[in-house]
Amino acid sequence: MRRIGILMGVADDAETKAWLVTFNQRLEQLGWQSGRNLQIDERWTAGDPERNQRFAGELIAMQPDAVFAFSSVAVAALQRENRSVPIVFTAISDPVGSGFAQSLARPGGNATGFTNFVPTMAAKWLEVLKEIAPQVQHAALLFNPQTAPYVSEYYRGPFEAAAPAFGVRAIVAVVGEMSDIEAAMTALAREPGGGLVVPPDNFSYVHRKMIFALAARHRLPAVYPFRFMAREGGLVSYGVDLGETFPRAAEYINRILGGARPADLPVQAPTKFELVINLKTANQLGLSVSPTLLARADEVIE
Repeated sequence: MRRIGILMGVADDAETKAWLVTFNQRLEQLGWQSGRNLQIDERWTAGDPERNQRFAGELIAMQPDAVFAFSSVAVAALQRENRSVPIVFTAISDPVGSGFAQSLARPGGNATGFTNFVPTMAAKWLEVLKEIAPQVQHAALLFNPQTAPYVSEYYRGPFEAAAPAFGVRAIVAVVGEMSDIEAAMTALAREPGGGLVVPPDNFSYVHRKMIFALAARHRLPAVYPFRFMAREGGLVSYGVDLGETFPRAAEYINRILGGARPADLPVQAPTKFELVINLKTANQLGLSVSPTLLARADEVIE
């Protein structure tokens, strides 16, 4: 009987549960069945940093053969507990800059896995925002530094550098509580021409319905990082298919259980990005989406 831990740095909602199902299914295809030759211990943190650390300690205390971690705060919490237990991660924006790996090709430590973005994404989000809402004149990058510490180093610089090329004034909206989200979006809407860019952040995932509602109330065009956010009411998303990385993470777990070392398994960067447009939300905001942009979309929600 082998043992793995799972630390999900997000809420256990339908979307993330579905992703984890594909992870478990792939493990079964590779010969690992829960209760027969594999013990699986799950913890869900709902994006809470304190829960992340507590649950990381609980999982490491169980002496697992490996841990699968979703989000940067989850990986950081695990590495604070132990630097030898193998970790396979996904949804990590900057594994090298965050100190999880020495390089993408040769991680060199106890962690490896799958990144979800590249720094140029910040410019791409602004491009998509201006294409779908040309009237945007000032845009805010909304994030919580406690749950997304990488945003300041990884996305903020490219975001601010790209803004003038799109005729946009860049704003950084740092939030830590739900009330901060409302205050930031209300302030953004005081002047006409406001827009919002939501980078990958567990805090935003957990409170995404509130962000959708405030964007609708204040008529703020917003760009999100993942398909499911557009499906649930966000205006437009551009990013990777996170669910696609879960079966691949199971394959890495399988290799580690077979004796491979995380230090020798390269961190894999994304190769495919998808654009999703929610036309219902666009209509509610009074936006007319160009045929060119619609033709480029991987999915249009009507």
